Amino acid sequence: KVMNGTGYLHRPSSVGILACELYIPSLYVDQSALETYDNVSKGKYTIGLGQQRMSICSDHEDICSLCLTVLSRLLDETGVHPQQIGRLDVGTETLIDKAKSIKTVLMQLFVDHNNTAVEGADNINACYGGTAAIFNAIHWIESSFWDGRYAVVVMGDIAVYAKGNARPTGGAGACALLIGPNAPVVFESGCRATHMAHVYDFYKPNLNSLYPVVDGHLSVQCFTSALDTCYTQFCTKSQMNHESHTHTHTSTLTSREVNLSTFAAVLFHTPYVRLAQKSLARLYLNDLIRACPYIANATTEKYKNLDIRTLVNDKDLERDLIEQSKELFEQKTLPGLYFSQNMGNMYTPSLYYSLFAFLISQPTEEQLYGRRILLFSYGSGLASSMYSVVCRKVHECRFTLAQLQRSIQRARNRLDNERT
Repeated sequence: KVMNGTGYLHRPSSVGILACELYIPSLYVDQSALETYDNVSKGKYTIGLGQQRMSICSDHEDICSLCLTVLSRLLDETGVHPQQIGRLDVGTETLIDKAKSIKTVLMQLFVDHNNTAVEGADNINACYGGTAAIFNAIHWIESSFWDGRYAVVVMGDIAVYAKGNARPTGGAGACALLIGPNAPVVFESGCRATHMAHVYDFYKPNLNSLYPVVDGHLSVQCFTSALDTCYTQFCTKSQMNHESHTHTHTSTLTSREVNLSTFAAVLFHTPYVRLAQKSLARLYLNDLIRACPYIANATTEKYKNLDIRTLVNDKDLERDLIEQSKELFEQKTLPGLYFSQNMGNMYTPSLYYSLFAFLISQPTEEQLYGRRILLFSYGSGLASSMYSVVCRKVHECRFTLAQLQRSIQRARNRLDNERT
């Protein structure tokens, strides 16, 4: 509900991202140099994984300093006063204390402005914590507990691995999002898919070590299975939602059948770029089996009787699908991978850096208006969700898509020109 002097008037609409700030670590490792240092074949990291550079933090940085930096910059750049923030959620898996939250550290930026009435806490589940934080912020604004103030979501991680195959999939980054109504990037209402399960694909049982225990093969299997489940659920829910609300117009999803052609971009949590390409190919396989109309009938005929659950480890099929979906990948996924290619795996912010990269891949803001973007979030253990956002032109609002793009472009400029 939106407040004025007399109380609540109506429930807020178009809740989403009003503004953002990105942190770009000043140091990086060139992946080709790491190939040489690790004495592995040339191209194993740069071609096999699709990575170019990996962000690292200096010895005077930690997860709290990263999060403090992006939050402080967000408040400074937007001119939002700390008293205007009513909720602050943090998403991270980089813990520096087993009890005290990073959110409480960030409260230093609010206490001096006499604002301690800030709801929210840390959200922890591997790389999914940032998405959980965003959902909590949106739910608060859409609830009866909302007091009319903005929400902020801060997510950040420092991803480090022991020497071995996983080390080139490290990275570091953080971002802060201002969440509120009448946003230029809106989280679409009416449809969200979620898949949760109990599995040990990636976990951190040793509290004295920064390094996770990783079963890489199992983790990719879990990621793929979660992707299939969420996409099937999302498509089914979208169609049911459309049929239920055709006449009431209460949903923002208007297409009867949802498939890859519905979206301007399809973005994924990206531990490494090659997995994003495989993920797009996997969704293309789902559409082949469903015989979606954007695919030629002669192509879908070959796949119509396949059981996708039995096709998780078929490498020949995977290579074939990557080739078939290459054009879709270049149109809908590759434009969102610039930060991932050049910063590495950032854990909780990874998916949202892909969203940011896509937003500045379009020459003008007008080319984004009305465009839908499909997002898949995954955290080991496991937790996953699929949902969509839509870009829109805002009226009578201080926060615009062009301002979002300028903020992201500043981060891109730092990435390209100010790192060593």
